[in-house]
Amino acid sequence: MTQASDIPTADSGAPSDWETKRAAQDRLHAELQPLNKAALFDALAAAGVTLVVISFDGYGDSGQIENVEVKAGETVVTMPEGAIETAEAVWDRPEPNRTTISIADLIERLVYDLLTDTHCGWENNDGAYGDFTFDLVERTITLAYNERYTASDYSQHVF
Repeated sequence: MTQASDIPTADSGAPSDWETKRAAQDRLHAELQPLNKAALFDALAAAGVTLVVISFDGYGDSGQIENVEVKAGETVVTMPEGAIETAEAVWDRPEPNRTTISIADLIERLVYDLLTDTHCGWENNDGAYGDFTFDLVERTITLAYNERYTASDYSQHVF
């Protein structure tokens, strides 16, 4: 018969190799995100953009950006052309991957990153919908988030 004291425990108190790598990637991601945001805001402001509103919707294990509206003052304009150098954390690498992508692609990447960072699983089950507002004057990104859920209220009475 095996005694409980004979079974080795997996918890040594020290983080696993996976946890250490995950923490390093999360740290690098947190350092890079403000730099990518600043580069994006600089490019949008240089193109005269004052506001970008991105609407998203997800449910049933699928989600997507539904609409992108770009404004210069009160005027709706097209998404500026152009490319921005970005840096992205890569699993098990201490240095970021640097790439040049379009302004539209960087907005999309940032939106999905922020959704994952704040509401991981936003696209699952009943899902969620909302808007990201990129305010170039204030240099802020605001997320208006609406989460759907199914509720059930059961009652039984025996008299």
